[in-house]
Amino acid sequence: MFLSVQQIIADFSSWVWGIPLLVLLIGGGLFLFIYSGLVPFTYMKHAVDILRGKYDKHDSPGDLSHYEALSSAIAATVGMGNISGVAIAIAQGGPGAIFWMWVSAFVGMATKFFTCSLSVMYRGKDEKGNAKGGPMYVITEGLGKKWKPLAVFFAVAGLFGTLPAFQANQLTQTLVDVFQVNEANIGTSKLVLGMTIAVITALVIFGGIKRIGKVAGKLVPVMVAVYLITVVSILLMKASEIPAIFSLIFTDAFSGDAVLGGALGTLIITGVQRAAFSNEAGLGTAPMMHGTAKTNEPIREGLVAMLGPAIDTILVCTLTALAILASGVWKGFDGSGVTLTLEAFNNVLPANLGSIILTICVLIFAFSTLFTYSFYGFSCLSYLGGIKIGKYYNYIYAITIVVASIIKLEFVISIIDSAYALMAIPTLLSTLLLAPKVKKEAKIYFEKLKKHSFS
Repeated sequence: MFLSVQQIIADFSSWVWGIPLLVLLIGGGLFLFIYSGLVPFTYMKHAVDILRGKYDKHDSPGDLSHYEALSSAIAATVGMGNISGVAIAIAQGGPGAIFWMWVSAFVGMATKFFTCSLSVMYRGKDEKGNAKGGPMYVITEGLGKKWKPLAVFFAVAGLFGTLPAFQANQLTQTLVDVFQVNEANIGTSKLVLGMTIAVITALVIFGGIKRIGKVAGKLVPVMVAVYLITVVSILLMKASEIPAIFSLIFTDAFSGDAVLGGALGTLIITGVQRAAFSNEAGLGTAPMMHGTAKTNEPIREGLVAMLGPAIDTILVCTLTALAILASGVWKGFDGSGVTLTLEAFNNVLPANLGSIILTICVLIFAFSTLFTYSFYGFSCLSYLGGIKIGKYYNYIYAITIVVASIIKLEFVISIIDSAYALMAIPTLLSTLLLAPKVKKEAKIYFEKLKKHSFS
């Protein structure tokens, strides 16, 4: 019975991630990229100024500062997708998949700008009057009540897409691999680890969005710094091979030779899937976090959110990919996910050092994602049933961590990929319909900025 359910979900995932969704994600993002006139990209310095608090006002509506909102969103995206997701992309699609991850990230920056600007423009409120953001509120507040079925569709898909299955699965797998748990004890060990992870996560997520924001704000700089230093060290050891690796990425990106069957379309879909898994542009998760930012200026939050894919995919994912490809272990490797990344680190770094460092990184990355993802699911359930019902999501979340720790990675990926695809449909449709509103707001904002009208 379980095998048949697993196959049904796997088949659905393959079907839903077909050409129509690819056109919506990449085509929609490319349209927004061009439609923006590239204007937001010329204000990157201003985005950094906003991020460092130059324009913060404590009396603005919302719960999190610009920095905390971005840190929380990055904590959710710069996680196992960057360590394990990249390895999966290479294992499934070869080096060429990385190129399509880059393409997805660049158009994703424009997508994030529009979706997160909208999340502040069309905020909703819960029963207690707290500001709430996300595609479900953008749809109902921006498009009107008649569009509510689309908002409900997103919220239901979001309940599954924001489950902590992938993070919990890969975190336990890392610990099992590093400590070389005996085959006979793997099931029990994963169960115990899953329960432990669930307890640690619960201590943070039951404290609400403000506690999550403060924890994320402290974890993100540390985790990115530690990981980047490690990966750069690996690349310095393999510096002579980097030009050939870039050549391989660009060559394979258009040949599709690395993909089973040699299908270029499959290669592109693999790259886009894993980029979506990594930076989540167009899926609707980040707008839920950015929608809680303390600001009266939607465009500011859009500019801050735009930095996410640049940090997540263009920087962190690229470095991970280069480290894996430089190690050479990806060729013919019988495995995927974090196991491949771990093998790559151990192949280049001195004995056991790779395992130790990657384990530390995985712990920080996974927990930061586990802490923040709970807010997304809570937001979706609260939208559907109110705060009183929404608060029970954290219990479901903790139980899912335990279950996901012991099931197969392939099943986890199928579930999350399927939910992500369904979340992307209402998110991008509403964004494309409301894009003119963002462009109009952006024109006003940038004109005021040039006149130094902001205090």
